[in-house]
Amino acid sequence: MTPIMITTMVLCFALTVSVAVSIGLASILGIQASNANMLISVKEMFNAINKFPLAAIPFFILAGNLMETGGISRRLVEFAKSLVGGVQGGLPMTCVLTCMIFAAVSGSSVATTFAIGAILIPALIKHGYPTSYAAALQATSAELGVIIPPSIPMILYGVSAEVSIGELFIAGFGPGILISLALMAFVYVYCKWKGWGKNDGEGRLSVGRATWQAGWALLMPVIILGGIYGGVFTPTEASAVAVLYALLVGTLIYREIKPRELYAVLKKSVISSSVIMFIIANAGLFAFLITRAGVPEAIGLWLQEVLKTPAYFLLGVNAALFVIGMFIETSAAIIVLAPILAPVAQHFGIDPVHFGLVMVVNLALGMITPPFGVNLFAACTVARISLDRIVKHLVPFVLVILACLMVITYVPWISLALRDLVYAK
Repeated sequence: MTPIMITTMVLCFALTVSVAVSIGLASILGIQASNANMLISVKEMFNAINKFPLAAIPFFILAGNLMETGGISRRLVEFAKSLVGGVQGGLPMTCVLTCMIFAAVSGSSVATTFAIGAILIPALIKHGYPTSYAAALQATSAELGVIIPPSIPMILYGVSAEVSIGELFIAGFGPGILISLALMAFVYVYCKWKGWGKNDGEGRLSVGRATWQAGWALLMPVIILGGIYGGVFTPTEASAVAVLYALLVGTLIYREIKPRELYAVLKKSVISSSVIMFIIANAGLFAFLITRAGVPEAIGLWLQEVLKTPAYFLLGVNAALFVIGMFIETSAAIIVLAPILAPVAQHFGIDPVHFGLVMVVNLALGMITPPFGVNLFAACTVARISLDRIVKHLVPFVLVILACLMVITYVPWISLALRDLVYAK
């Protein structure tokens, strides 16, 4: 059964069949090969999505779309520009910083790409940056959407590996800040070297004025994250609060969301949520079948025999996840692999929260690596260029993220210090 499932899935990927359909078809053939009742497919697909924490996904997606339409993202851009936009290369640094702030509410890298890219990619081009560089920068910066909490992939890992989502969220701040600072330092040096961005400070608001204009937008992550860590509401409830806040600010305070625009926002959010839920349902069935076949246990024993130390295990997992992330969507990869790898990581004495951050950061790289990087397609759509044009500028960004990944992997303190402080472990 297992060889048939894996062969079918790989073949479908090679034929560019969508991830969800590939996984679902492989699962159906696996059921047929084992002569099991097809009702298993309905039961396990329902069980995969019948989990309360997953309700946060559509809400965070809707919140991100409301922020884009309601003017919140534009005000966050102006605020970030007031802080770092006054130096050479300040506009690319603004892109990174804005994505970092926007990520503290949206939970989605694709939503971040569209919301911030629609503003900053044209601005970068206007200031003389190559279109391909602007798109590559936006795609990379938007990766922070799944690293800075709240994060949809973290929710999926927490559900799949039975790890506290609250602990994963607070552990994500260290890696997220590290990657943000590394990217800002890199773009500053790179722009100095290239001679770009000497006039980035034009049209920049003062910090006080930008903060005043973005006050309600900046209050949003404070309310959401403060409510989660203050015990006022759960991460799932926080997603609903984010939607309500974005809706009220966009309609009543900024007055940029018109009633006629709500249908388009809701439709866009429903489509995005449905795609993710369909992947989760099919991946849940696939995970159930391979678990019943004993594949996770066999892989775990093999890894323990071959990779005999935690350092080698983490290196091997990172190498494998980097390749897997290039071809399999992040959410699907986490749902399938987390139940397999997390127990093995615990056997090696690796904290499951730390391992979750390693998985999320690594698989997030798949969002900016060809051939299936969703952020790349989103950024290219906004910039109106073909994917092949941004690869040249993309490589240095990928190397920066990889360097940060190695630090995050082998310095657990970066992920766990704040978690241990808050949860007193």
